[in-house]
Amino acid sequence: MLANLFKKKNKAVLGIDISSTSVKVIELSQQSGGRMQVEAYASEPLPENAVVEQSINDEEVVGNAIKKALTRSRSGVKAAAVAVAGSAVITKVIQMNAELTDAEMENQINVEADQYIPYPLEEVALDFEVQGPHEGSDQLVDVLLAACRKETVELREDAIKIAGLQSAVVDVEAFCIERAFQLLRPQIEDNADTVAVVDVGAHMTTLNVIHGGEIIYTREQMFGGQQLTEEIQRRYGLSMQEAEHAKLEGGLPDDYVAEILSPFRESVVQQVSRSLQFFYSSSQYNDVDCVVLAGGTASLTGLAQLVQDKVGTSCVVANPFSSMTVSNRVNAALLSNDAPGLLIACGLAMRSFD
Repeated sequence: MLANLFKKKNKAVLGIDISSTSVKVIELSQQSGGRMQVEAYASEPLPENAVVEQSINDEEVVGNAIKKALTRSRSGVKAAAVAVAGSAVITKVIQMNAELTDAEMENQINVEADQYIPYPLEEVALDFEVQGPHEGSDQLVDVLLAACRKETVELREDAIKIAGLQSAVVDVEAFCIERAFQLLRPQIEDNADTVAVVDVGAHMTTLNVIHGGEIIYTREQMFGGQQLTEEIQRRYGLSMQEAEHAKLEGGLPDDYVAEILSPFRESVVQQVSRSLQFFYSSSQYNDVDCVVLAGGTASLTGLAQLVQDKVGTSCVVANPFSSMTVSNRVNAALLSNDAPGLLIACGLAMRSFD
């Protein structure tokens, strides 16, 4: 079974990012001159434990949330692209005969896959993409092989089906970030060749280092904005929903900034710095040209400046829409507010243009 991790699609697809706290639905189009436009956008919160550690626990709940977001977005697109976490995927570059057709490569990979995949093959979804000629040989090409447990893929496909959509693409989150990186270029200095994209989600912080437009390093760690929500909940005796609303909308007591928000921001800065140190210690690099903060936590007031001061390099908050136009069907203020957390959704929606 192929997972459609790389297969090209010629029709519009919705980018649907399924995180531990929400689903986000976005539709992009390409206007004359190549400029992109946001045609539709909506998000829908998920109840606690519907998705745990990037694994879907209840596809019915997730599917219904996608359906609600889809209705609110008013998109008419019926094909969807979703992603699995990089930690759920094994990737390996192998060499194959350059003269083989895609069908012949697929057959050979299926026969030889047990050499590369440490799981029973009947439990695995496979896909591949030819990367180009193998260095030093005209007879060989480098082929990127990706494998993921079928259950991980099928749960996402089931949720998409429950929402009334067709699953066109199952991608990998890291590939989505890499694809969406071109949208961040207007925010980054032209000579910034090595860029750290730090996505601080609700439960997980992911560092992707991009050099020359390609991801060269990825690291995930359990840390995220949920810790701030839980601290608000404990300190002020609120429910989880009340704490999350207060975090986003304000109205907390006067001691909130000094006692809770500032220490949390410092924790984020320490996590970013630690992740970069892991990268430096395991690579030939000892610095990056820019840090891009993404994810729902990235918008915390003053966070980018704190990271910049700590790391000693420029830091910006991700906005993939800075060079896009926005349809009048889209709530532009909401889109702007949510922008740092929409890199994966944008990377998925960009599969429309493959």
